[in-house]
Amino acid sequence: MIYNALSTLIKFILVAVLIGAVLNEFDISANQVLADVGFTPEHIIAMLREGFDWALPHFILGALVVIPIWIVLFLLKPPSIGK
Repeated sequence: MIYNALSTLIKFILVAVLIGAVLNEFDISANQVLADVGFTPEHIIAMLREGFDWALPHFILGALVVIPIWIVLFLLKPPSIGK
């Protein structure tokens, strides 16, 4: 499973670099494409920061509920024989 994920990630990186090189030959830059779409690198960073600021408290709150439940279920699970 990890092999498949790494293989897919490597293929994605190689294709992205290849397409980036081809677009560079046509004098197309990432800043131009982002500007045409209506984004700036600063805007994207701000959106990522806002998303992280929103997700972190929700993640911590969920973990405060899930982790104790997982511990109780783990402790109550009968031991597996033969493994």
